[in-house]
Amino acid sequence: MPEASAGRTGIALTDRQRINWLRLIRSDNVGPATFRDLINHFGTAETALAMLPELSRRGGSTRAIRIATEAEAEQELETAARFGACFLGIGEPDYPLALRQIDGAPPLLAVKGDLSAASMPAVGVVGSRNASISGAKFAALMARDIGRAGYAIISGLARGIDTAAHRASLETGTIAAMAGGLDKPYPPENTDLLHEICDGRGLAISEMPFGWEARARDFPRRNRLIAGVALGVVVIEAAARSGSLITARLAGDYGRLVFAVPGSPLDPRCEGTNGLLKDGATVTTRPDDVLQALAPLSRIDIFSGHEAKEPGDEDRSLALPPSDSDRSRITDALGPTPVEIDDIVRHTGLAPAAVYLILLELDIAGRLLRHPGGLVSIAMMD
Repeated sequence: MPEASAGRTGIALTDRQRINWLRLIRSDNVGPATFRDLINHFGTAETALAMLPELSRRGGSTRAIRIATEAEAEQELETAARFGACFLGIGEPDYPLALRQIDGAPPLLAVKGDLSAASMPAVGVVGSRNASISGAKFAALMARDIGRAGYAIISGLARGIDTAAHRASLETGTIAAMAGGLDKPYPPENTDLLHEICDGRGLAISEMPFGWEARARDFPRRNRLIAGVALGVVVIEAAARSGSLITARLAGDYGRLVFAVPGSPLDPRCEGTNGLLKDGATVTTRPDDVLQALAPLSRIDIFSGHEAKEPGDEDRSLALPPSDSDRSRITDALGPTPVEIDDIVRHTGLAPAAVYLILLELDIAGRLLRHPGGLVSIAMMD
């Protein structure tokens, strides 16, 4: 049986810090990667919030940046409390350890349910919304046996395979990653299932605000949560353009194991899973295939560090802003093709600290695009 993560390490945010973190991530042009860079550069969210207008101006924006107010953050925290939920910061003890390690991990997660599920090693089980009877039965078998072996089962609360996986692991620990706010489950027909998860040994997680209705572009965010929390992802009945394939691709990018259940070549629901097998996914026909492959990973603490930090009263002297000529050298060097930041440093000859700060300015101004693998490009203006 795998050991629950000994790494329930970290320091809890103060109430003030939590409000400032929520304000920062809810402000314009601040995504997870930008949030981390802001905290790492300025030390605290409070200082970063104060610097946002100046950074936006220096980055070339001609419009005032919208910064979430303290009242808005307090209201969201109150809404969460009334709903029986809370917000976990990335450096806090109950934040899922594996999720901390991925690029662009959410700095704050809205969570509701049994927090002990977040400390368990997890396995993702995903697949077709239009699952066959045999596919749903096999998903339940996998989730039940893997759950009994000491893993939490994480899935996306969708119809079909996801629903079967959640139901089969209600007693052992299941995590529902949601594309919308915690109060806006999708599909609505799984509202009762969500209540069962949160009232039992399960946990619901989301990075979206309360009241947020899931849109098509929000589901890849949810898939990222599944791939990030899990040590491995099992794909059962995925069509050629299935969102489950996005989860599998992200899992591979994050260094997780990808398992695929073979299916009939005559069934369109199996085209994606059979394709994963051709691309090197592990053939999976029984729970032991997953358990044996994951055993070496789940016995050691392979996840540590790599989160945004909020020092206590640590003094941090900030470097002077870069010059306009330095900014020009970087904007001239950037184009629509994504490049590595190290290549920008080598090309311009500027100090890495100056390069990172200028990229942060461009980011806050809405002029920088971030890509997988830490690549960046310039946003082409109309």
